Amino acid sequence: MDKIKKALNRLSLEEKQKIKEILLQIDKGSFQNLDTKKLKGKDNIFRIRKGNIRIIFCKRNNSIKILTIERRGSKTHKKR
Repeated sequence: MDKIKKALNRLSLEEKQKIKEILLQIDKGSFQNLDTKKLKGKDNIFRIRKGNIRIIFCKRNNSIKILTIERRGSKTHKKR
């Protein structure tokens, strides 16, 4: 099981719904209403914050790769 599926299994139904809405917005390329921030010292790596949920993703050319989905305070922003 990959890291994203594991992270999703640990979340509540409400949190999963929030993530689904965010991922749909990302898929459409609509970042306007999302709390998006480029991570310092990283090329093309961003985070989206919604409540206590953090989605870290990489944006290159026209593709987006979700790197991790976690609750804030776990290991969300620790250096890898």
